[in-house]
Amino acid sequence: MRKTGIVIGMLLIMVGCATQQERAEERAKTKMLVQEAIASKRMHIDVRMMNTLRYGSKVVASDFYVELKGDTLKSYLPYMGQAFNASMMTPSVGLNFEERILQFSEKRIKANKTRFELNVKTQEDSYHYTIDVYDSGEATIGVRPVNRDPISFEGRVMD
Repeated sequence: MRKTGIVIGMLLIMVGCATQQERAEERAKTKMLVQEAIASKRMHIDVRMMNTLRYGSKVVASDFYVELKGDTLKSYLPYMGQAFNASMMTPSVGLNFEERILQFSEKRIKANKTRFELNVKTQEDSYHYTIDVYDSGEATIGVRPVNRDPISFEGRVMD
């Protein structure tokens, strides 16, 4: 009986070590994929949560995203907030557009965090996006429109 307990204990320790090693390998793989996406300026961020100025935080459907493709930003994001100036154009629902980036900067601001700042202009408004990408694959997106309330999002870089 005692030998069985020792064998079970040793098996549990081995499983625990294997799990830690697997997690470390997965973190290293994710970090490498994120760094490749940052270097190529091509990434797709699936959004899971939005944080609004007036309505609090909301979980969003899994089909919302931001995609950076070189000099182009594709934004398919929900929006809740107040507009300060009504657009003469028919307003789109959310922050849905694909536009050329007018200004772009990239900076490694911490050991595990890279910040992209970019400006885009649509027929409706001008937007300043701040995208923080962590080596873990997590990402935050801050959107500051000229004529609407700011909003932010949380998501994950997908490969």
